[in-house]
Amino acid sequence: MAYTSAQRRQHILELQKYLYSISLFNDAIPQITPDGIYSSETAAAVRAFQKEYGLPQTGSTDPATWNKIVNVYKSYLHSAPSAYHAFPSQAYTIRRGDRGQVVYIIQAMLDSIADSYDNMPHVKVCGDYDPETVNAIKEFQRTVGLPQSGVVDSGTWNMLVHSCEHINSMK
Repeated sequence: MAYTSAQRRQHILELQKYLYSISLFNDAIPQITPDGIYSSETAAAVRAFQKEYGLPQTGSTDPATWNKIVNVYKSYLHSAPSAYHAFPSQAYTIRRGDRGQVVYIIQAMLDSIADSYDNMPHVKVCGDYDPETVNAIKEFQRTVGLPQSGVVDSGTWNMLVHSCEHINSMK
């Protein structure tokens, strides 16, 4: 059976997805958009990969290059989890009316703490720093000996993170 253009395109797309994923971990590999076309950008990414990993820099995906790309990709998949630093800076604060990803994380941590401690109120995880979240933060701050401002600064954030890590270590 002949190798069809659809199969070729699918294989190129797979290669591009691997290269894109590797580029998230290694800045030496340029990010490309997986589209199934072996363009000059794809060849440049392959060449950069070959240079980075000590292979002949041809820009073509020979078996040695393919195997190395797959192995590097899999090594990232099976490595230890990466830390996620969501709190932007020591001077940053989150307060009533704020919205977004960091608020979701704060609410998820508060809810996790509430699952383990009866004296902590549950909050809905909605991404809006609402009055319910303010009250839960104030209660958490009271519990850990912080001023009860209802504002999450780096000190409150660190206490939340370590409380959650402590809870997870007990499971």
